[in-house]
This record gives sequence, C-alpha cells and structure tokens, in this order.
Amino acid sequence: MGAFEGSGTKVILVRNHENSPSPMSDSPFGDQNQWIEKVDKNKLYDAGKLSKPGLGGTTTLVYDEATGIVEKQFLSLAGTYRNCAGGVTPWNSWLTCEEDVSNADGEFVEKDHGYVFDVPASSEGLVDPKPIIGMGRFNHEAVAVDPKTGIIYQTEDRHDSLIYRFVPQNRDDLHAGGKLQVLAVVNQQSLDTRNWEEKEVKINQKMPIKWIDIDHVNPKEDDLRIRGLEMGAACFARGEGMWTSENNEIYFACTNGGPKRFGQVFKIDLKTDTLELFAESEDKTILHMCDNLTITPWGHVMTCEDNGETNRVHIIDEEGNIQLFGVNKSSTSELAGAVFSPSGKTLFVNIQENGETVAITGPWEKFHG
Repeated sequence: MGAFEGSGTKVILVRNHENSPSPMSDSPFGDQNQWIEKVDKNKLYDAGKLSKPGLGGTTTLVYDEATGIVEKQFLSLAGTYRNCAGGVTPWNSWLTCEEDVSNADGEFVEKDHGYVFDVPASSEGLVDPKPIIGMGRFNHEAVAVDPKTGIIYQTEDRHDSLIYRFVPQNRDDLHAGGKLQVLAVVNQQSLDTRNWEEKEVKINQKMPIKWIDIDHVNPKEDDLRIRGLEMGAACFARGEGMWTSENNEIYFACTNGGPKRFGQVFKIDLKTDTLELFAESEDKTILHMCDNLTITPWGHVMTCEDNGETNRVHIIDEEGNIQLFGVNKSSTSELAGAVFSPSGKTLFVNIQENGETVAITGPWEKFHG
C-alpha cells in the first residue's frame, strides 16, 4: 500500500488486492462476477473471457486525516493476478506487482502474468493496465525506487530468489525499456545468503556488490532466477518487503531466511555499493517471518509478520534493536502494507484476511524519543 499527499488534510491510499481468479466471493465485480459487464473490458488486464477475470489489482481511497473519514474509494487497476506488494515512486504513483507467473492458455487466462503496473495516485478511476515488460517477468513482490537515479530495485518471492534492479532508459517512461540486472556479491560466486545450512553471512558484515546484466527478461518459463544464479547472482530466502530510506539505503525482508527460517532483513547501501545482513531472527518470540516493511518518519525500519500464528509489527532501530509495536489479536491473518501518511501523523496497516485497513495515530514520540 502506498500513501500520497492529497489536497488539504487528505491522504490518497493505493492499496493492493492479492487475489487470484477464484473464489468468486473475493471478486470486486460482485458474487459470481455478475457486474463484470459494467466494466470497460479494455480496462481489465485479463478479462478471463468475462468468466474468470483476474481479481487482483488496486483500490484507491481518499482519507481525511483531520476527520478520520474515508471520503471515497474506487478500483484503480483491475484484471491482474495476486498483486502482492509494490512501492511508491518519486513521480507520485504506486508500482504494483503480480506475484504470479501464469501463462496465457487460450482458455480463461487471456494474458501472461508476472509483471509490474504503474498506478498514478492522481487516477480518478481504472488506469490503462499496461505491464512494464522491461522490469522482468517473475514472481514479483516489492520494489523500491532510488529517487536520485530513477533505478528501481525489486524483490522476488521464491525460496531461491534474487534481487533485481531495473535501469530505465527514460525514468519518465518506464515502458521505453532499459536494463534488468541481478545482484551479486563481489568475489563470492552465487553466494547463498539464506544461512540455512551454514551461516555464510554474518550480521553487519558489509559485502561489496556488483550488478550483472540479464537478458530474455520476458520468458515464458519462470527461469530468470535460475539463469541469474548460474551467472553468479546471490540467492535469497523469499525476498518480500522493500523500502528506500532517506539515507540512500534500501532495506528488504527475506521472510524465511536464517538458521531457523524465522526471517532476515538486509540493507543495500547505495553510497558504498555494499550489502549487509541487518537483522536475523533465531527466536520467533522476537521476530517471526517478517514480510512487508516500511521506513518510519524518524528513520527506523518497521516490519509486518506473516507466519500463520501470531502476527505482529516491529520497529528495528539503526543498531538492529527490535521493539514490538503491535499485535493482531483479531485473527491469524498477516499484517500487510504498513505505510505512513506524508505528514507522518498516521500509520495505515492492512489486516489482510479480515479485509480491513486500520489507521493508527500514535503517539509516535515514545518510539523515537
């Protein structure tokens, strides 16, 4: 979920929907998709012959921080599959990512999936669903944009995932193409950062990195990560949430990394071109399968858990100290999409399976002194 400045005290939220084409009860087009024909088919990325449309996409909401009222909400992207995460951009939009690599099958799957779509916060309705092919076709999770260069960093939700970056030819037109690259650690061919069998990566160890160009970025097969590993790219354990800090650093979560598979958080320092294991859990009472993450207004990392048990939100300071912020006591659902409003006054968090978005208003002083 992304939060953008609206007029006055209003905040524009663009929220993902991680839905597959079924069950029908999750459809934005009503039970059994009875309202599907009310939608312009050209505004649906994959209409599924109007029988099995993509049920992912995004909703845009306009929320007034002064009154605490949602003033309006509407579909802003439709017909995609499993929009899991994404990232905000300096050009005031939300890059939303499909965590699905279904191939068009000539039956109900009309289009290939596995792409990133750009949803402007200024949208007043459904955007044209145009995939950004150059960013690669894989099991996307999240993105983070370097505001200085326009380079877009990407995670992949696989047990043997890579970290990618897209260097656009024209940062004002992502559809114009560019280079897709994979992260590798210098002098450590195909480094396994997961620490599952052996602890190859130590906490706070700064490792110089390089970026390797990869071609055939729009494969029919889900093989980008396989080819990247053969080229020497580093391997990660389910790359998920990703966010850019004001210190020119990019943090990302690896949900089941570490010796006990309880999760890791990494940091890429863009100033020094280094990768660092920032946090790693060996005790699930402290941190258990971190997923989405964001950066707080005071510069700390905030993580959401997705473990099917007790899901929490934590804050991790610059030294890697982990502090509990909140717990989902309403269900076993993951907490997702945590993001602060541009003013820093409100934290928005989704309780995914409940179908709820909550607004939390602090007080924040107790967390940053």
